[in-house]
Amino acid sequence: MSTSVLFDAPGPRGRVRNHALTVVSVIAVGAVVYGVYKGFDAKGQWEGKIWQPFLQWETWEFYIIPGLIGTLKAAAVAAVLALAFGAIFGLARLSDHAWIRVPAGVVVEVFRAIPLLLLIFFIFYLAPLLMGGGDYAFMAVVVGLMLYNGSVLAEVVRAGVQAVPKGQSEAAYAVGMRKNQVMRLVLLPQAVTAMMPAIVSQLVVLLKDTALGYIIAYVDLLNTGFKILPARFFGSLIPAAIVIGIIYVALNMALSYLATWLERRSRRSRKTAAKPVTPAVGMGEGAA
Repeated sequence: MSTSVLFDAPGPRGRVRNHALTVVSVIAVGAVVYGVYKGFDAKGQWEGKIWQPFLQWETWEFYIIPGLIGTLKAAAVAAVLALAFGAIFGLARLSDHAWIRVPAGVVVEVFRAIPLLLLIFFIFYLAPLLMGGGDYAFMAVVVGLMLYNGSVLAEVVRAGVQAVPKGQSEAAYAVGMRKNQVMRLVLLPQAVTAMMPAIVSQLVVLLKDTALGYIIAYVDLLNTGFKILPARFFGSLIPAAIVIGIIYVALNMALSYLATWLERRSRRSRKTAAKPVTPAVGMGEGAA
């Protein structure tokens, strides 16, 4: 019998109980799925005519794909800027100089505390006052995502560097390295590996939060799926929600798979004494 240091292997009664709970859970989930199916069927949501638009290439070419491109473009630009923002302000919070550390801490705490939707609204309505008329939807979404997620990532960077045992930096100073060399050559390479799961988690949140651009009419996947498509094809709101939801799931699964691959490759290429950094409570509540 295999043993584990984390838990005791269940005995005969425990295995029977676990199997029974598994069967009950499967039946309960199946009942919920069947109930949803019957509810949709009663409303005629499975009729072929309302699903027909999603079998036509024109629907994907003129609606879904442009929305997907808008989502990916905003997410990609915001992710790069958020990572840069997080790295700069996370390291600034570790500075020995109070005139750097304190303002960086204020910036991080302020933008991390403000709801992301409020940030997007503020930037969207402030930009025309400062820069004149124009379409600032893309800028509002990207800057809002950068400020909020970058502030969260700054805390991840700070926690990742601090997770590296002090003996690592002490040994580096003992051989004559300067502070910037210790940070660049010793602490950050180990911290990146420890930070990877938390960084990926926040990037997944960032990708999903691009949907908040719907409020300011930014042309993204949610906008085309929930506003434009139902207006063009009457009665297709539920099918559109299902299709758009599947696309979001696929995007997040692809991002998570890529991150897992990068983390495994990083752990093979370097050894780290730092423990993995876990996201803080409420870290992913950008839409709150």
